[in-house]
Amino acid sequence: MTVPPPPGPPWGPPPPYGQPQYGEPQYGQPYPPPPPLPYPNDPSDPSFGEAPRTNWWAIVSLIFGVIGGVLIALVCGVVGLIKAKQYRSGRGMAIAGIVLAAVWTVGIAVFLVLAANSDRVTATDVKVGDCLAEIPDGERVLTVKTISCEEPHAGEVFAVLMMPDGDFPGQAEVEAYHERCSPELVAYSPQSMLDESVQLYVLYPTAETWDNGDRAVTCIATLDPPRTGSIRG
Repeated sequence: MTVPPPPGPPWGPPPPYGQPQYGEPQYGQPYPPPPPLPYPNDPSDPSFGEAPRTNWWAIVSLIFGVIGGVLIALVCGVVGLIKAKQYRSGRGMAIAGIVLAAVWTVGIAVFLVLAANSDRVTATDVKVGDCLAEIPDGERVLTVKTISCEEPHAGEVFAVLMMPDGDFPGQAEVEAYHERCSPELVAYSPQSMLDESVQLYVLYPTAETWDNGDRAVTCIATLDPPRTGSIRG
């Protein structure tokens, strides 16, 4: 009579020696990495074990960058950027504040340039009665600054003489038109002929501007010192 061997464990025979047990990773497969620590794990870091702090410098920089406080946004942004590593927060807001401050600076500069040139007109577009803030200097004048005659001004346009079309007549012929300005001043402002502070200044076409259609000889009364009110009368 043969006695059967005792039954094995219900889960089967154990694996051979050297094989991984149940639940263990296969040979050559590492365990998954642990989740990142919430705080710096470098004991040499000054913020080791500390939670992030609110970087108010960066917050203030961003707020003033939005509303146009350029200087505050720039200063606070730089400080906030320096503090970002220590506080472990606010770097993005500090950079945004600095960028917004730069954008506002460029915008303000463009606005000031446009505002400064908003009352400048092409020299050939001035009209009789226009007053000039200053008398242009140089031989080639492209634009002039016009202002109200009720403000102190250095010149007043009293005549605009149009030369006939055709080829450029030459510098001598153009300058001959200057002689027509004096009679025009007598008609525009008779009393100015006796006023030594009133002199003549003439804008006229050149060979280059003639090709662009410039035919205007502009007669201007210069006023030294500048005065308020028109000389017309």
